[in-house]
Amino acid sequence: MTHVVFFRFATPDQAVVAAEKLRGLLGVVPTLQSLEVGVDELGSDRSWDLCLITRFANRAGMDSYQQHPAHLEVVSWLREHATAIAAVDWS
Repeated sequence: MTHVVFFRFATPDQAVVAAEKLRGLLGVVPTLQSLEVGVDELGSDRSWDLCLITRFANRAGMDSYQQHPAHLEVVSWLREHATAIAAVDWS
């Protein structure tokens, strides 16, 4: 299963901090098979500030990731600092 999330932040520095926090999940959450995170470089009107792409063996793996304490800690920070969040999930 693939989980993609886009974020907008009030400042570019917040996107950089978010990227570091998200990268820290790889190797900590057992069901997380791969993680890519990128901070936008163009800043166009249609741009999001950060994109996260994660992959799991199946839906159960993604569900486990969603409830993992390390992920929940990052989510708490993201909800506090992000001004908008959008996600797409597929298998």
